[in-house]
Amino acid sequence: MKILILCTGNSCRSQMAHGFLQSFDDMLEVFSAGTRPAEKVNSMAVQVMSEIGINITNHIPRSIEKYKDQEWDYVITVCDSAKESCPVFSGKVKHRLHIGFDDPSEVTGTPEFIKNEFLRVRDEIKMRFQELYMNQIKPELSRG
Repeated sequence: MKILILCTGNSCRSQMAHGFLQSFDDMLEVFSAGTRPAEKVNSMAVQVMSEIGINITNHIPRSIEKYKDQEWDYVITVCDSAKESCPVFSGKVKHRLHIGFDDPSEVTGTPEFIKNEFLRVRDEIKMRFQELYMNQIKPELSRG
């Protein structure tokens, strides 16, 4: 099963979601991309994921252009639609979903406050993607 997770910069939320989904089931082919990919994955995203045993240090922000001509079982946008425009993906897709999250990389304040926001968003991503995996993706894999 092929899953593409989309965001604007592909440096934080989409990378964390990518890491979680891949950790739930190594039979999934998980990719992530952005409309305006950043130069590198956000270091705080890498840190908070490593704290729970998920390594995304080798992840690289990629452009949505790389994936637009492929077929996908799921394309999932993770932008907070109130503040950003999520990418529109017009390729061949079985399931299109939007699961929005705040962008912790936009948070300002003390280092402790910023880290707590990354932890909060990381935990939200884990909860929502685990729910998606258990309720939709895993049953679909079992049928297929």
